[in-house]
Amino acid sequence: MAQIPAGTMPRDNHLIAALSDGDLQRWSAQLERVRLPLGAVLYEPGRPQTHVFFPTTAVVSLLYGMASGASAEIAVVGREGVVGISLFMGGESTPSRAVVQSAGEGFRAPARGIQQEFHRAGPTMHLLLRYTQALITQMAQTAACNRHHALGQQLCRLLLLRLDRVQGDRLALTQERISQMLGVRREGVSEAALKLRQAGLLRYSRGHIEVLDRAGLEARSCECYAVVRREYERLLPDRQAV
Repeated sequence: MAQIPAGTMPRDNHLIAALSDGDLQRWSAQLERVRLPLGAVLYEPGRPQTHVFFPTTAVVSLLYGMASGASAEIAVVGREGVVGISLFMGGESTPSRAVVQSAGEGFRAPARGIQQEFHRAGPTMHLLLRYTQALITQMAQTAACNRHHALGQQLCRLLLLRLDRVQGDRLALTQERISQMLGVRREGVSEAALKLRQAGLLRYSRGHIEVLDRAGLEARSCECYAVVRREYERLLPDRQAV
């Protein structure tokens, strides 16, 4: 029997995997498999959102833009979560922007469908609320990290959060994109990345980063990565549990 490619089944997303068989059967008619190419904008600031997205192999960056045109990443979402929480939280739109930073697969569901599921006030609602709490923790920790920790530590946090959301140890990232996500100058990112390479923790070329020593990367990171990871592990199941 041919092996099913990773990321092509709904339960490759951890939130969907946590649904009961009955809930997933009800959802399945609304879930549409989609390709999420690099740079695709899933929603814009202030505009009504029409779908929620459940990445499986793609990674999505939530960005907050300033009047000057500059932006910074406030959170990252991958196979552990969902993009578009404002739809079931009642806001309909958000001042942030969602952009695919690592191309891949995912599933989407229409706004009305996810709102109906949420309003059932059952296990699915509690699962989505726990995920939202974990995402808010990531946003808060990112803000504190960007204010109080060194750029090298911020870079380690950014890389580790993405490693948790992809298969393997390779990331499709340029230093230019990293500088935009962190809201810093590219020269600073280049200097921080060079130190990590010289320490034997990673290597990079042509927009790709390969992590060689994850434990070493965690040791150089600040406490922010560990705080965020513990909160996700505490709030969200690793397998079907709802």
